[in-house]
Amino acid sequence: MTERKRKPIVAVVGRPNVGKSTLFNALAGEKISIVKDTPGITRDRIYADVHWLDASFTLIDTGGIEPDSKDIILSQMREQAQIAMDTADVILFLVDVKQGLVDADSKVADMLRRSKKPVVLVVNKVDSHEKYMADVYEFYNLGIGDPIPVSAANRLGIGDMLDIVISHFNKEELVAEEDDRPRIAIIGKPNVGKSSLINKLLGENRLIVSDIAGTTRDAVDTPVVYDGKEYVFIDTAGLRRKNKVKEDLEHYMIIRTVSAVERADVVVLVIDATEGVTEQDAKIAGIAHDRGKGMIIAVNKWDAIEKNDKTIYEFTKKIENTLSFMQYAQMVYISALTGQRIPKLFTTIDTVIENCSLRVGTGVLNEIMTEAVALQQPPSDKGKRLRLYYITQVSVKPPTFVIFVNDKELMHFSYTRYIENQIRNAFGFQGTSLKFIIRERKDNS
Repeated sequence: MTERKRKPIVAVVGRPNVGKSTLFNALAGEKISIVKDTPGITRDRIYADVHWLDASFTLIDTGGIEPDSKDIILSQMREQAQIAMDTADVILFLVDVKQGLVDADSKVADMLRRSKKPVVLVVNKVDSHEKYMADVYEFYNLGIGDPIPVSAANRLGIGDMLDIVISHFNKEELVAEEDDRPRIAIIGKPNVGKSSLINKLLGENRLIVSDIAGTTRDAVDTPVVYDGKEYVFIDTAGLRRKNKVKEDLEHYMIIRTVSAVERADVVVLVIDATEGVTEQDAKIAGIAHDRGKGMIIAVNKWDAIEKNDKTIYEFTKKIENTLSFMQYAQMVYISALTGQRIPKLFTTIDTVIENCSLRVGTGVLNEIMTEAVALQQPPSDKGKRLRLYYITQVSVKPPTFVIFVNDKELMHFSYTRYIENQIRNAFGFQGTSLKFIIRERKDNS
């Protein structure tokens, strides 16, 4: 049995101007505004991966608040708190020592206290303990534990805060019960047919299932048996919220997507054939790509499209252009309404799961690399040529390779991509991203 680790989710809640984005940037570094290896996609600062000591977690910003009036701030904070309670393992409640304790903080603290989720109360802008500690103690009145003084701008107290955050992670729950059933997250924009697809999968197999509520989230895990094999589908469709504005809805959808993708082996991105592929689809796909998950693109409502002999080719081309950073993704044209090609979806899922766990022997890899180098000479700069010494696969899900070279600077992205293509030509690896780590080894010759 394999142990399956899940990355915990930490959500930040707080009023406007308490320093949420400053804290976010202090924790995430500069890496998060643009993901470098995903051409064409700039990331909204909604989530970031944070590593502290031997723990890593996904940090989520629950949303901006428009400071129109006290009532609006309170209702939007409640919305944030609800998102945090729905999706997070630990909630960071950020308050501002200079603004002091305000009514909205107390009301949100009541909600968070009732949620039974661990809440870490962080008092920001404490850039001098002597000056502000008396004001920090005022926040004990919220009744949600010890206030932790930090200054996000000066990076003071951040380590102590992170120690407390990771102490709340439930180690047992994060290594979920030993469960070998493949987990498939169904993601996509609202109304592309995610719920219909899950209903069809259930209906086709005449399976009566009890909905197992996801451990700490409101996404529902649905077991489906197909052809004698059991799968668990993670549905992100439950977006029936009376959200005020479209941006809110999109923000919430991305948070839900991150938390579902985190728990999945394979991700199925559902695209509406009648709408075509959009930038928003690319943004959602980028989340799965960044996390190295197996990837299938299911083009739904294919039965509603008028077709000629070129339709499928043209549609595939459009998807490949918009999602150019994930050429490895597998495509299936389906109809959740009629059940068209649902069996193909399952065989594709099986193939992708297999490829995510595929291991290639070191000897074979080095033969491929030597041949690749002979066919296309490595780049050189100022008379110094890149030399590739050795390649080995170090892990799976996604398959990860280490290449030892004489000079990391010379190993351009395009040459790494060339080596990746040679490995894909030999072993397929359809549906899974490949990760390359370049290490330097000094040339003794």
